[in-house]
Amino acid sequence: MTADAKTPSSPTTAAFFAQAAVSFAIALVALTIGIAVLPVDPWVRAFLAVGALYTVTSAFTLAKVVRDRQEDTTVARRVERARVEKLLSEHDPFAPNAL
Repeated sequence: MTADAKTPSSPTTAAFFAQAAVSFAIALVALTIGIAVLPVDPWVRAFLAVGALYTVTSAFTLAKVVRDRQEDTTVARRVERARVEKLLSEHDPFAPNAL
């Protein structure tokens, strides 16, 4: 059995999570301020704000779908490995009908 079969992938560190959260917050605040002070008509500003909101929500949805697909693949691999290991542990090559 390989090392990756025994242990799940390591979780992200608190520092990495904090860096990602702060980076996202700074980018969102900068975009919001940029849209707010843009010298255009209010309807253009509203259009840009809705576009930015749609982009942010789509990014969260995409991240969730990618994570869910990765977790499903990982769980399926673990189940398959467990099934193969169980079959191998139960197999006795010296049994009379081991063919």
